[in-house]
Amino acid sequence: MNRVDGAGDRYVVGVDFGTLSGRALVVRVGDGAELGTAVHEYGDAVISTALPGGRPLPPDWALQNPEDYRDVLRYAVPAAVSAAGVDPAAVVGIGIDFTACTVLPTLADGTPLCETAELRDRPHAWVKLWKHHAAQPHADRINALAHERAEPWIGRYGGKISAEWQFAKGLQMLEEDPEVYHRAERFVEAADWIVWQLSGTETRNVCTAGYKGILQDGTYPSEGFLTALNPDFGDFVAKLDGPLLPLGARAGALTAQAAAWTGLPEGIAVAVGNVDAHVTAASAQAVEPGRLVAIMGTSTCHVVNGTHVAEVAGMCGVVDGGISPGAWGYEAGQSGVGDIFGWFVEHAAPAGVDSHERLTELAASQPVGAHGLIALDWWNGNRSLLVNHDLSGMIVGMTLATRPQDIYRALLESTAYGTRMIIEAFVDAGVPVNDLVIAGGLTNNALLMQIYADVTRRPLNIIASSQGPALGSAIHAAVAAGEYPSVHEASQAMGRVHEAVYRPDPDRARAYDALYAEYRTLHDHFGRGGNDVMLRLRAIRNAAVEAATTHETALEVVA
Repeated sequence: MNRVDGAGDRYVVGVDFGTLSGRALVVRVGDGAELGTAVHEYGDAVISTALPGGRPLPPDWALQNPEDYRDVLRYAVPAAVSAAGVDPAAVVGIGIDFTACTVLPTLADGTPLCETAELRDRPHAWVKLWKHHAAQPHADRINALAHERAEPWIGRYGGKISAEWQFAKGLQMLEEDPEVYHRAERFVEAADWIVWQLSGTETRNVCTAGYKGILQDGTYPSEGFLTALNPDFGDFVAKLDGPLLPLGARAGALTAQAAAWTGLPEGIAVAVGNVDAHVTAASAQAVEPGRLVAIMGTSTCHVVNGTHVAEVAGMCGVVDGGISPGAWGYEAGQSGVGDIFGWFVEHAAPAGVDSHERLTELAASQPVGAHGLIALDWWNGNRSLLVNHDLSGMIVGMTLATRPQDIYRALLESTAYGTRMIIEAFVDAGVPVNDLVIAGGLTNNALLMQIYADVTRRPLNIIASSQGPALGSAIHAAVAAGEYPSVHEASQAMGRVHEAVYRPDPDRARAYDALYAEYRTLHDHFGRGGNDVMLRLRAIRNAAVEAATTHETALEVVA
């Protein structure tokens, strides 16, 4: 961190709300220098097995506690300002980004339903995290009906909307707990909710409204479509809708309460909410068309601006102004990347090699293809191109000679193949991808980065900030505070990127072409109807877990 508190300097704070923690970053407006940072871990982390009160959750649930988000404001922001050594009075704005679709039901005043005493033990009253995948059957019905009715918006989402998104999660809430659904006066993205907490003003950002809320050309899916799904679902848009603002706009002013939480001056600018991946385009100087940003962490999100609208099969969506004003923003993603590597280290690697560092060291010494393996990177389902979170991971080619580093490298490579599938889908649909910028925590793994360069046959540029989302949020805060006229100008002044850090090796790239062809074969066979064994296995698992849970509940009642 650069600690310089010059006379007349102005500062902004970016807050990145991740899956497990929130990070605050203090940035100098003039040049984007990062002066101080702090992290606050969520107390309840990801709630996936039981509510804090003990009520068990079914498979594929992922919830969070909204009080954890407020605690980031209370603890991380003051700590970051203190670490920066700047006068809080010189801070002119605050911006935030969030995981998405992370969404919560609230009362009309923004009170989360899980904070009402009578609903605290109801799972659907809590925040549904982005990786809550229990709404897949509801997403399947939405997609089938959209194609049956030839809904014009479905093509903007690659032909399928995701189980992670607002409409699937809302429909699940209605059908599994109608009381909670009807008590919910708002169903709001966490990005917009935390801005509401900061400013006292209810807003909606164009990014989540478009990508996660199916808002296209100014309209949501029709009431007729919604009631065809369920007669009581016709009022869902009224819960979603709110004052819509572009990225970089000022949502409001910091309230006295939020000023007390953060230690920042009351009345400073609060920027419109944003998504962790999309906001990173600004910090990576990638708001111009053709430069794809891959934000690689527990999952990967791929975002790229284009000059025109196109329908790209399997994409998360295309939204006017969804990444930056004045361009069509495209999004794709992989719902498991770093999580897959972490799973292997934690649960499968034997003692002595059970670290990323050791496995990377051993894997790096192998020639391409020497392990004889191909993996499908679906440990957390498939977001793009198949949009099916009931799919699961697979490794083909293991023998008694297979060693942990072989599997680890195959898992690294599988995620690179998945990214190449996404790039090729963009290009085939007429959306250029001229170069790649990589952001996120996985940029620290040089082997992984080189694999991506070789597999994609493209040079990799690396974002110069280790905190791309938080820096991007700070850049948007500077625009909201009037320090720059647009996100483009602020990005050029405050963003940073190292160019062509990793270049593809022609020999390795040719070797990977052959392996990628095998990956595509497996991808299409198990993901596009050749063999639905993964779906059948998941159904068997869910039925077994449900039966066991029912049996345990019956025993407790008898006892």
